[in-house]
Amino acid sequence: MFANILRENKIAAGILTVIRIWLGYAWMTAGWGKLTGGFDASGYLNNAVANPVVGPDGAPVYSWYVNFLESFALPNIELFNFIVPLGEFLVGLGLILGCLTTAAMFFGLMMNFSFFLAGTVSHNPTDIFFGAIILFAGYNAGRYGLDRWVVPFLSKTFNKKAAATVNN
Repeated sequence: MFANILRENKIAAGILTVIRIWLGYAWMTAGWGKLTGGFDASGYLNNAVANPVVGPDGAPVYSWYVNFLESFALPNIELFNFIVPLGEFLVGLGLILGCLTTAAMFFGLMMNFSFFLAGTVSHNPTDIFFGAIILFAGYNAGRYGLDRWVVPFLSKTFNKKAAATVNN
């Protein structure tokens, strides 16, 4: 019942819009600050590698993630210095405009979990909680946004291409 309300109710869509815009503003301003103020993730990533999240036994809990940071992220730091601020900005823009809301929130949650795995708590639990609600609500979270026009257009466009492929 709650799932149906969250996914179909117009009042819920209005509440989701407020949450979506609030989260979007947080994401967009974080990304904009990094895009315009200069951003270098190497210090953050080096600290995450040097001080991983440890369990009660003192062993790293997410050793696979520390290995990822050490063997892939740090050697490709220029790529991460580009995609993190741009990604944060685009997630925020998508949420504010209600355009490709589900995709924007999915990628926002991916970044939230990446920050969590690196040992940063900050506002990530709140973002994950509200982000999961938006993701679960699906189309209804973007009902009062550009998704009202973008999703049907994309659906129609890709269904035509899929039908043409099947008929050939």
